[in-house]
Amino acid sequence: MVDRGRKPSALASTPGLPPQPQVAFSADNSRVTATLPTGESVSVLLYGATVVSWKDKNGDEKLWLSEAAKLDGSKPVRGGIPLVFPVFGTAPGHAQTKELPQHGFARSSRWEFLGKSTSESTPTPTTPAFAATATSAAGAVAAAAADLSVKLDFGLSSSGLSEDARAKWPYAFNAIYSVTLNTDSLTTNLVITNDDERSWECQMLMHTYLRVNDITSVSIHGLENASFVDKTTSPISTSTQITSALTISSETDRVYTPAGDDPASIPITVFEGDQPKYTVLRDNLANVVVWNPWIEKAQGMADFEPKDGYKNMLCVEPGAVATWQVLEPGDALEGAQTIVLGGKQN
Repeated sequence: MVDRGRKPSALASTPGLPPQPQVAFSADNSRVTATLPTGESVSVLLYGATVVSWKDKNGDEKLWLSEAAKLDGSKPVRGGIPLVFPVFGTAPGHAQTKELPQHGFARSSRWEFLGKSTSESTPTPTTPAFAATATSAAGAVAAAAADLSVKLDFGLSSSGLSEDARAKWPYAFNAIYSVTLNTDSLTTNLVITNDDERSWECQMLMHTYLRVNDITSVSIHGLENASFVDKTTSPISTSTQITSALTISSETDRVYTPAGDDPASIPITVFEGDQPKYTVLRDNLANVVVWNPWIEKAQGMADFEPKDGYKNMLCVEPGAVATWQVLEPGDALEGAQTIVLGGKQN
């Protein structure tokens, strides 16, 4: 259900209901934070609808955020999960987006919070959760609470853009962005609708900064035989991933298209040592950008702190960026990622 600002207090304390996810705004209304009864949390800035924090039940942060990131709306956030739309990078040769700044305007526009919704999966007599808690009503409530999820919805339309953005990209659109927190995963889903009388082309990407302990012990699986564009070479080159695992030992900026008839169906798993740390599942996003600035580039970015922070981050970015997505009037483009803790796959 959509949360109401003035719901009756009795609704929150109805006997027998499991604890509910809590949603709160910051004092300046610049961000919204959702917390599950089991302790997991996610925080989203309205500026850019940028996810800036995702913590597990122990309070351990799963996303990397630069200590110098600007969170006041003065520039796009360095870290978390910025949104890329309608252009990936810059496209000086593309007529419709050539005037736009790098990665477009989604990450630098203020989004509207549309509300929250919650769901739960109730244990049944055939589930372990039920068997473990059937002797206690309080235990059954706790089990139901552990299965709760919370979804936060955000909206942006062409009418909400700055005058500068509208002048550079004069097309009517509507965007709905949903961030869903579960006990062991985070899902981000973006739907873009063409509300114009003209067709237009776009790209979209979720620029996810994953937190790792030591980049030198990280390996990325799921990219074997994938073609990729290497943006660190001059001129930019195209190649194929031969090894079963990608490791990072220098500046890395690659746009992968996983092998197979359905590239978006290939899970991408990030290991630290021999332990799976994250599994990234994609829906309708055929490409995966892998990025780490390494030493020299990190030094040259004013908002990248600490300068050795490249050791503790890895960008694995699901997107539709290898080609242009054409939206006819009334058409919609949807893409989603689910980041699962560990090696689990939904």
